[in-house]
Amino acid sequence: MPAFRQVGEKQLPQEVVFMAWSPKRDLIALANRAGEVLLHRLANFQRVWSLPPNENTGKEVTALAWRPDGKILAFGLTDTKRIILCDVEKPESLHSFSVDSSITYMHWMEVTEESSVLTSFYNAEDESNLLLPKLPALPKNYSTTAKIFSEEKSDEIMKLLGDVRLNALVLGGSSGFIEIYAYGMFKIATVTGVAGSCRGLCLSSDLKSLSVITEIQDSSDSEAEITYFQLDTSLLSSYLPEVTRMARKFTHISTLLQYIKLSLTCMCEAWEEILMQMDSRLTKFVQEKNTTTSVQDEFMQLLLWGKASLELQALLMNQLTVKGLKKLGQSIESSYSSIQKLVISHLQSGSEALLYHLSELKGMALWKQKYESLGLDASGIEEAITAVGSFILKANELLQVIDSSMKNFKAFFRWLYVAMLRMSEDHVLPELNKMTQKDITFVADFLTEHFNEAPELYNRKGKYFNVERVGQYLKDEDDDLVSPPNTEGNQWFNFLKNSTHLKESPLLFPYYPEKSLHFVKRQMEGIIDQCLQKPADVIGKSVHQAVCMSLYKTSQSEDSTPQLFKLPFLWNDKTSNIHYVLFTILENSISKIYILRRHTDTSRSVSNGILAVDFGNFLNNSINESSDSRCYSCLDAHFYDDETVTVVLKESVEQEEKERVLAQLPLSSVYTDEDHDGEFIWDSTKRLDEQSGEIPTRTVFLENQWRVLENMKAQYVSVNGIRKVSCVLSSNLRHVRVFEMDVEDDGEVEEEEEEETTQIAAGEPDELNQSADNQDNVCGAPAEELPDETEEHESSLDP
Repeated sequence: MPAFRQVGEKQLPQEVVFMAWSPKRDLIALANRAGEVLLHRLANFQRVWSLPPNENTGKEVTALAWRPDGKILAFGLTDTKRIILCDVEKPESLHSFSVDSSITYMHWMEVTEESSVLTSFYNAEDESNLLLPKLPALPKNYSTTAKIFSEEKSDEIMKLLGDVRLNALVLGGSSGFIEIYAYGMFKIATVTGVAGSCRGLCLSSDLKSLSVITEIQDSSDSEAEITYFQLDTSLLSSYLPEVTRMARKFTHISTLLQYIKLSLTCMCEAWEEILMQMDSRLTKFVQEKNTTTSVQDEFMQLLLWGKASLELQALLMNQLTVKGLKKLGQSIESSYSSIQKLVISHLQSGSEALLYHLSELKGMALWKQKYESLGLDASGIEEAITAVGSFILKANELLQVIDSSMKNFKAFFRWLYVAMLRMSEDHVLPELNKMTQKDITFVADFLTEHFNEAPELYNRKGKYFNVERVGQYLKDEDDDLVSPPNTEGNQWFNFLKNSTHLKESPLLFPYYPEKSLHFVKRQMEGIIDQCLQKPADVIGKSVHQAVCMSLYKTSQSEDSTPQLFKLPFLWNDKTSNIHYVLFTILENSISKIYILRRHTDTSRSVSNGILAVDFGNFLNNSINESSDSRCYSCLDAHFYDDETVTVVLKESVEQEEKERVLAQLPLSSVYTDEDHDGEFIWDSTKRLDEQSGEIPTRTVFLENQWRVLENMKAQYVSVNGIRKVSCVLSSNLRHVRVFEMDVEDDGEVEEEEEEETTQIAAGEPDELNQSADNQDNVCGAPAEELPDETEEHESSLDP
């Protein structure tokens, strides 16, 4: 009986470029050549969701990684140089950010280190939840806002932050680009000093060192050299509690900045173009009128004498119309009140929360013995706090402008409505007709202030008037306000201007009367980014190269193969703190598998630093009695768990039909107690493939942990030892088979029971029962007949 049980098989319409199992659930994420990201279930390889490529995010997925808790999937896009964090429940972006290089590899790890300081931090209630009001959810009816903050009940920010325990997303790109992001969101290190394009990354769970595999190419025609670097990241491990606390704060601050940005987007969408109607109609009136009287005088005459010139009558009755005036009045009122609510509930609460977290960060920065070596700078944070203060002042100014605009427009429209009804000789309701002297003064002041012709404004904006004063704060293209608020006669403003001591006072936030809200927000974002960038540079500079080993030359002939599938493969054994590197070197047409291992602490060494493994003739008995000298080449190898490596092998004999084998290689059979070969002495002047003959070789005979893969040119494998599953991909990158690895076939009864449990775990028993009936047919069919059948099968299962 084969050792592993097949639970699904599919022919996929697009070539797969990467696949990765979820660390916690029976789900596998795939990226294909079309730029789609797909999520499939283990059972029958049923599709859960797909995220198609789009213009904004990008179309060329080059890397995938799961957050260690399995709730978020990260993927990198090379054409837009963006990283997207996607919710596993539904295919939508929770967070995204840009990087400076196209990403070629990503790895997401979790810190397993325990200490009393960390435990107390993990268990402590985040005080901000007790001291700050909960951020109100953004309104759902605006199109461009991301879904992240609009869910009423679930706190999406906390989902994004996940567990308090530190996890880090490590990104590698071309020309030595490596960055580490805490919680997948905030950059805590920019690593320099590594040459070549990144092919593999693994940050050890004790944060002591980072393993990197790069491909260094001297010129376009030469073969690339695969090199292994081990970088010492001991600063992160020795300051782990401080790094965790700082990263947590940074991530809160990043999320709040995104919240404020989305609140502003909502405000821009609440502001409508119809509000500009008054300005454009009056400008047209100026351009077409023949009289020399100004527009302001025309309206003043109407206010004082109740008579309008023929031209003004034509403007009001034919162009603006009574109905249009009513509509404009309603639009202004609804739009302004929406913006007002967003400023009060969202912008202000978001800015206050930002101020709180930055002040806490400043307190941390002042504790120099703990945080100074991580690059936290109190003066930079002070500037950031000042910038947030200026933003809060500008938001308050916008509130005052909205307040006065609403009052002015109400009085003006009420008076104009009555005047227009009189012109059209309609009946005017008695309650509208009452107009006190105070109302007349109010409208006269409004006309004086807002109805001045401004030729310089025409050159800048193509209009003579700026009656509507709110839009200028929200427009992104303008840094300066068209009509800044009038500060003449403001006693506090004059007092500040004349006081030399208060001008420079750190207690007062600077105020920019001429600038728009967008300008102040951009300035605030820039200062905060700069202040949070410093630790990434300082920590990055502390990372230094401990080991550099040139492994082998790679041929350029296999360019069609996606980079992400190619060996070497990196693994970190968390219990014994060892970095492993798996790779193959072609030797006499047989690819042996080499296992390089190093201690995560760069100052310590491990025995059997490098070994080669070749596979004995374990298939002899079952397949071909006459063949004695069967040799196997290793096509792909991945760590299944700390003790086992899963390999895909092919026969090296010259035959038409070469068997492909999926096998489990226990490391205990490689690292035996009797060390009969002695240690390999590395000559650092040569590449490893030039001295491969001297590397100790172990010949391994697999007993029962293997299975022949019939009717399939298997080439690659992806495994997950926690969930005990594997997925094999064929060399054409379209044909997949999924296996449960640790299944004992003790009889059909147990098999049926297990099938039922996997169906229940998958959550959709009815659909899966139908698929269980079809499963035998699918799995038994030869590969050529599969496509049509499985595609139909997929469409019936799509949720």
